Amino acid sequence: MAATVGILRLANRNLLLSPQLVTRPFVASGLLHRNRLQPAPTTEFHTSPRSLAALASSHWNAERVLVVSMLGLFPLAYFVQNPAVDYGLAAAVVLHGHWGFEQIVTDYIHGPLLPRLSKLALYGASVLAFAGLCYFNYNDVGITKAVSMIWHDL
Repeated sequence: MAATVGILRLANRNLLLSPQLVTRPFVASGLLHRNRLQPAPTTEFHTSPRSLAALASSHWNAERVLVVSMLGLFPLAYFVQNPAVDYGLAAAVVLHGHWGFEQIVTDYIHGPLLPRLSKLALYGASVLAFAGLCYFNYNDVGITKAVSMIWHDL
């Protein structure tokens, strides 16, 4: 089974991403030069540059790591109430919310100026939310203790 998977990966890498399939010649007409027919220059078809593809992939991986770490952070925050957990929770919640709203802005707000203003407002709101949570953690009881106090009052 493992050998089959390895062979399929090698075949996909060599066949699907080979330069012959990624680069396709485009010859619409020939150019006449000194009484002989020469092919027109070729153009190359490329998908997104590797740097952008790697950036999107690493961002997706960072989102998954954050979500999985939040799965452990929430029960930890319930049982261990200290400032390190409070600040980690503040950073994780704000970053998770920021990435989610950033995808909404990217997908649904279009135009020449409105997406830039929306992203600027989102960055401002994210910074204010993180600053507010840090202020609450430093000058009050902290996020975990406040949630615990609310649950005990219900």
